[in-house]
Amino acid sequence: MEIFYKNYPVRQILALIGDMWTPVIIHCLSEGTLRFNELQKRLPDISKKMLTQVLRRLEHDGLVHRKVYKVVPPKTEYSLTEQGQKIHEPINHLCAWAREHQELLSTIHDKKVK
Repeated sequence: MEIFYKNYPVRQILALIGDMWTPVIIHCLSEGTLRFNELQKRLPDISKKMLTQVLRRLEHDGLVHRKVYKVVPPKTEYSLTEQGQKIHEPINHLCAWAREHQELLSTIHDKKVK
């Protein structure tokens, strides 16, 4: 079956956004350009190190644009590239589905915690 192949499109998208923070960060940046501290305030349970790592990977993958202003103190802004906006489309659908099925997700989560 094709689904077992490494280059199968579903496997590729899941490899790209299948970690805990990537879809959340992409979803946050879909609202517009944000500075590092603004992103961290929206995601209080992410460490600075993890946020930095995910942003660097997204920048490397061409999904996030990083703009550094040469001012004191340093100012850095992050925004989605055109490719990042396209990747956001399925993430947005997933977020909408999650909001509609919050009770189901809570039930599953509660079983994991026990």
